[in-house]
Amino acid sequence: MPTNCAAAGCAATYDKHINVSFHRFPLDPKRRKEWVRLVRRKNFVPGKHTFLCSKHFEASCFDLTGQTRRLKMDAVPTIFDFCTHIKSMKLKSRNLLKKNDSFTPTGPCHLKPNSSQQVLLEHSYAFRNPMEAKKRIIKLEKEIASLRRKMKTCLQRERRATRRWIKATCFVKNLEASNMLPKGISEHILPAALSSLPLEDFKLLEQDQHDKTFPVL
Repeated sequence: MPTNCAAAGCAATYDKHINVSFHRFPLDPKRRKEWVRLVRRKNFVPGKHTFLCSKHFEASCFDLTGQTRRLKMDAVPTIFDFCTHIKSMKLKSRNLLKKNDSFTPTGPCHLKPNSSQQVLLEHSYAFRNPMEAKKRIIKLEKEIASLRRKMKTCLQRERRATRRWIKATCFVKNLEASNMLPKGISEHILPAALSSLPLEDFKLLEQDQHDKTFPVL
């Protein structure tokens, strides 16, 4: 079932309540070529479901003897409003040009920007107002100070956790050396990285941590 007309600028669409019929392009190559020539559409190739409406044919082109309106075998489309279509295309082109021109700078804006203006154009993140820049700097300094405090707190927690691990490891190693715990028990209750170190190394680590906690004056 046809849906619209293939003629340029024709807005006719299929509606059973409107007295407009649609007619398929002929299968005969010569007649089909003649129809395409008369339609005057660039690079137009009609398909199996390409139609022209009855508005583009003269009354003498139709055979009205049956119940339906049919085209005669020699009918060709001759009624086209190419002027309206060309005007529409020109109007669209003109509107597009106006739209593009509206974004084109006029007057003094055509002048080449100076060095400071060029910097602002190339670096859109630059501040135009010194007070705005100062506020931003103060805000960033506060954020940096807050991050430094958080980092200091994390380092302190890490040191405390390290001291606890060293003390616990030394305690377990001492009990193992005093035969108060079975040999090799440290391998099961301590991480592999700690259980493989000798007791002397842990004593040195514990002393080093103690010296850091209580510096000699």
